[in-house]
Amino acid sequence: MSTDHVAAPDVSIVMPCLNEAGALPSCIAKARKGLADAGLTGEIVIADNGSTDGSPQIAEEQGARVVHEPRRGYGRAYKTGLAAARGRLIMMGDADDTYDFSALPGYYAKLQEGYDLVNGNRLKGNIEGGSMPWLHHHIGNPFLTWLLNSLFHTGLTDVYCGMRLFTREAYQRIAPRSNGMEFALEMLINAAKAGLRTAEIPITLHQRIGEAKLRTFRDGYRSVRFMLLYSPTWLFLVPGAILSLVGFSSLVGIQFGLLRVAGHELDIHFMTLASFVTILGVQVLWLGLCARTYSLSEEFDQEDQLLLRFYRLFKLETGLVLGLALFAIGVLIDAGILWRWVAQGFGPLYAHKAAVFAATLMGVGVQTVFSSFFISLMSLRKSLDE
Repeated sequence: MSTDHVAAPDVSIVMPCLNEAGALPSCIAKARKGLADAGLTGEIVIADNGSTDGSPQIAEEQGARVVHEPRRGYGRAYKTGLAAARGRLIMMGDADDTYDFSALPGYYAKLQEGYDLVNGNRLKGNIEGGSMPWLHHHIGNPFLTWLLNSLFHTGLTDVYCGMRLFTREAYQRIAPRSNGMEFALEMLINAAKAGLRTAEIPITLHQRIGEAKLRTFRDGYRSVRFMLLYSPTWLFLVPGAILSLVGFSSLVGIQFGLLRVAGHELDIHFMTLASFVTILGVQVLWLGLCARTYSLSEEFDQEDQLLLRFYRLFKLETGLVLGLALFAIGVLIDAGILWRWVAQGFGPLYAHKAAVFAATLMGVGVQTVFSSFFISLMSLRKSLDE
C-alpha cells in the first residue's frame, strides 16, 4: 500500500513544475497508481519553479509535497526537488502529462535486474500523434543521441526521454550541476563516466497539456554546445593534434625542400600558412589540456586516465624546459640569419624560410611556457587534495 507520508518511502517521484495547473492532477493520479501497482510506498514531490497559475496549491490539494525553487531553470528545479526527495529510489519526469507515471512497475522490474538507472525509450514505444514534432522525431533526437553516444558511449537510444528511475546512490554518484535544460543530458553523461549500469524500457509519449516550453533550435544548439564543452578531447585535443601534426610536418618539409606539388617545390607562402596552422594547433592542444584539468579540479570528472598519464610525465619544470628549449632554438636560428646578414655587409637576405621556421619555434615555445604555468596553477588544488 502506498502513502506519501512515510519516513523513508521506497520511491520519490519528482516533477519540476512551471505553470502546469492543467496537467498536475492527472500526473499525480498516475503517479499514485504507479506506486500502488508496483506495491511500493512513495511520495510525490513537486519542485515548483515560480508558477503563477496556482500549480503549487493544486499539487498540495492533490496530496503532493511542494518544494519551491524561485530561480528559473529546469536543472535548478530538479536539483531542489531531488535534494528534498527521501526515497531510496527516485523517479523523475515532467509535470505536463506527456509521461505516464503509472509505468513505474515496468521501470521497477527492470531496475531489479541489477541496473542503477532505467531510462524510458519513446522511439521503441509509442508516440501519440503530434506529441513529438517530426523534426524532433526523425532528425533532432536521432542526431543528438548519436552525438552523445559517439562522445560518451552511454549505450542509450533515446537520451532525451525525461522519465527515469534510479537509485539514490546512483544520483549521488552522478552529481549533476547544470541549472538549465542540459541537466538531463549531464545525468546520462555522468552516469556513463561513473560506470553505472543503465537500461531502457519502451514507453508511451502522450500529448502534453498546456504550453510547450521547449525551443527547437535554441535548445538543440545548447545541447550540442554542452556536449562539446563536456568533451574536451573531441573539442580540443583531437583537432589540436591533427592541426599540429599537419602544420609542423609541412613546415619541416618545406624548410628542407621535401614538399612538391605537380613538380613544383612549395615556397614561403605555403610555409607561412604551415606556421599558422602549427601555432594554432599547439594552442588548441594546450586549451584541451587546460579544459580537462579544469574539469578534473572542479570534479566534473571523478577520474581522467589521460590526465593521470600526462601528469606522470609532465611537471611545470618539464614544460618550462621544453618551451625555453624551443624558444632558444628559434633565437639561435635568427642569430645565424643576423650573423650572415652582417657578414655580407647588410645586403639582400634570402632566409625567408629559416626566419618563418624560427618564428614558429619561438611562438610555440612561449605558448608552452605560459600554458605550463596555467595548467600547474589549475591542477594545484587537485594535487593538494591528494
